[in-house]
Amino acid sequence: METKQITVKAEWDPEAKVWVATSDDVVGLITEADTVEALAEKLSVMIPELLEANGIMAGSAAREVPISLIAHCEQLISLRT
Repeated sequence: METKQITVKAEWDPEAKVWVATSDDVVGLITEADTVEALAEKLSVMIPELLEANGIMAGSAAREVPISLIAHCEQLISLRT
C-alpha cells in the first residue's frame, strides 16, 4: 500500500528573513528556517513526530513518507533604463 504524499508549503517572509512552512496534511505543522535546506532538515524531524502525536502513523508499517516541499518567494527587481 502506497503512503500518501504530504505537501508542505514554504513562503519567504521578507520582514523576518526566514522561510515559513505549513501543511494542511500535518496538523500542527508550522516552522521556520533561514534557508530552504535548513527547513527541509527541520521537517524531516518534525513531520514524523507530528504524525505520531496525531495518531496518523499508529500501527503503520510505512517506514518512509513522501514529502513535496513547495517554496514560493516574491520580490521586486529594478529594471535598468
